[in-house]
Amino acid sequence: MAQVISTKTENKTTQYGRKPNTTKRPPLFRKLNYIMMGIGAVILFIGYIALSGGASEDPSQFSEAIFDTRRLVVAPILILIGLVTEIVAIMWHPRNKETAETAETKEA
Repeated sequence: MAQVISTKTENKTTQYGRKPNTTKRPPLFRKLNYIMMGIGAVILFIGYIALSGGASEDPSQFSEAIFDTRRLVVAPILILIGLVTEIVAIMWHPRNKETAETAETKEA
């Protein structure tokens, strides 16, 4: 680890070593990302709820309810849609649109 050394001479402080981080970084996720993550989590939750159930009252008797269309088709599709939504929400990064004024100032 680098050591920061400070010297003080006549009302002037000089620091050697690592400089403090003075630049502000934009946030990693924006509001749209968090909204999409929430939607994906809700879809996943609904998919897992649709996947549950189908147990028999009597453990010695077989129940055909586990082969219901809801559990075999609908729930896995909902879970996949939720996972894809979460991946898109994490990877989505909106582009900054340049206006004509900022493009002109960059050229000058």
